[in-house]
Amino acid sequence: MSGTDPTRHTSRTARGAAELELGEAAIDLLRARLPEIAGQTVTAIIVEVPGYTNALAGPMGAKIEGAVQFALGGFLRLASSGEPGTPLAPTLEAAYVLGRGEARSGRSMDALLAAYRVGARVSWRELSRTAVEAGLPAGTVAKFAELVFAYIDELSAASVSGHTDELATTGRVRQRYLQALSRSLLQGDAPDHLISRAKQADWDPPRTLTAVLLPSAHVRGILGALDPRTLHPEDDLAELGHPEPLGAEDPTEVGALLVADADGPARAGLLRSLRGRQATVGPAQPWMTARTSYLRALQARGLRLTADAEAAVDTESHLATLVVTSDPTALADLRRQVLAPLEDLRPATADRLTETLREWLLHLGRRDDVAAALHIHPQTVRYRMTQLRQLFGPRLDDPQTVLDLTIALSTHVDSEAAGPT
Repeated sequence: MSGTDPTRHTSRTARGAAELELGEAAIDLLRARLPEIAGQTVTAIIVEVPGYTNALAGPMGAKIEGAVQFALGGFLRLASSGEPGTPLAPTLEAAYVLGRGEARSGRSMDALLAAYRVGARVSWRELSRTAVEAGLPAGTVAKFAELVFAYIDELSAASVSGHTDELATTGRVRQRYLQALSRSLLQGDAPDHLISRAKQADWDPPRTLTAVLLPSAHVRGILGALDPRTLHPEDDLAELGHPEPLGAEDPTEVGALLVADADGPARAGLLRSLRGRQATVGPAQPWMTARTSYLRALQARGLRLTADAEAAVDTESHLATLVVTSDPTALADLRRQVLAPLEDLRPATADRLTETLREWLLHLGRRDDVAAALHIHPQTVRYRMTQLRQLFGPRLDDPQTVLDLTIALSTHVDSEAAGPT
């Protein structure tokens, strides 16, 4: 272990156990309830800590359950002995090993500490209920609570030490491999190269990856809530070679994430977790084509689609805008071409008629709906449409002209905002 080995100091949990008198009846009842308490603790961790959401489906479920059973068993042995010399080192050693293993599995320290917080709350709730049922006096229950939380604190400190030590050695090497994999994915490298990178980084590929762009300052705060296989290229967007689409936003202050398996129902949860973080979310893509998600997120971020300043920009909700603006030069040319009948008008008049024509097309000529959208009187709509028909003539009844006008006027996005290529 490291120089901060938590198993090598006098444990305050062990000292507190010497002052606790539970009695045989309470100990027997606690021991009988231990498997049930452990099961409830594991279930709460799985439900409440996102990094462990799918853990019960694989070998990690047994690992978590074994760790909880061992930790609670060690606590009960300590609490029932009443001796300050009862060895605590085995459970602290196990917690240290758990921390190292979690680092190797790619789970962050944030996820691990969250699991300890949830475990402490649930285990104390069940242990205290059992203690009261056993008839322990209030003073003993209070000391019992101090012992539980002191014990959890020492276990979490040991796990943090193990996690830190792992990252300081092999973890650092693996992190370099993960960074190389992230860059390869964003560059769209060949499948065989990506597979090789993933194996080198000991990274278990998810079904899908979803690109998320957000200010670099918000990245660390969200990582602990995401699937541990999520990739975080540490380079900013300028270093990744795509600064142009961001417009006025400083590309050196924008970071990227590739979030694992955030497709289907999980997408709504991702969008909720990103609320208030100024994020742009690309589509979920098969993991080897994550570049597609990244480029679409870049395009959307450059367009600054901000219907709700707090909500994350979901590119899946703006597909029509993204299609129309994928070639901004062609869009600008189309607008000039189809709006040529208005070019001799004063700019203010041309703008009013253009706005009216757009709403007329989108509302299929329903005058009252157009008036409501523009906050004007229906007679004003009638007057403006008469002007437009005089300017455009029979072209407003031509299907191809209507199609061109609809495409040209379908979005208010600045036609000069360039998307990535």
